[in-house]
Amino acid sequence: MVKVIMGLKGSGKTKTLIDSINTAVKNETGSTVCIEKGNKLMFGIDYRVRLIEASDYEIDSFKILKGFVSGLHAGNFDITHIFIDSLYKIAGSDDSTEAEAFLQWCETFGAANQIDFTITISADETAATAGIKKYF
Repeated sequence: MVKVIMGLKGSGKTKTLIDSINTAVKNETGSTVCIEKGNKLMFGIDYRVRLIEASDYEIDSFKILKGFVSGLHAGNFDITHIFIDSLYKIAGSDDSTEAEAFLQWCETFGAANQIDFTITISADETAATAGIKKYF
């Protein structure tokens, strides 16, 4: 399953994300991972979440992000949920075609490996393409 939380700055995405992360930790049996750019989630989420600062790994494209997520799974088959905060910032691109392709990849990869994805995108919901909206 892939879920996208999309909205402009100040629309409540971060609070929704934090609530979703903490719920996942309580209700799921596997490992929970959160990839973010910056350290804004550090004090709001459960200590059992593997919090990853994307800047430490020079993630700067959707292609590298796919490889990074694949590597996380290769290193830990117990991951059941991956949260990605601010997709466009992490990938270094706000290209909606690339974002759609990434979300589709997440859906396929997640189904094959029993991983759910929750992803935030900082942009106006009304500008979302049909390929992105299907994950709302």
